[in-house]
Amino acid sequence: MRCGYKDDFKIDYSGSLHITKGEGCDIVVKESHIPTNIKSCLDSAVERESCHELRSASRALTRGIEEAFDVE
Repeated sequence: MRCGYKDDFKIDYSGSLHITKGEGCDIVVKESHIPTNIKSCLDSAVERESCHELRSASRALTRGIEEAFDVE
């Protein structure tokens, strides 16, 4: 499933997750690195064809990545 948003974010999910924003942001998370709970939310978004849910699940995943960098 591929969604584009007014703020120039684009999210493509087909097992792996690809998030872009303009030319300054390009993130790919392989399917095997997506936690089960987030993967369930992404799959649910695809089933419902909901770009809003896809973005929400993607945000939860990237928040987890950000938190991993903050651990000292």
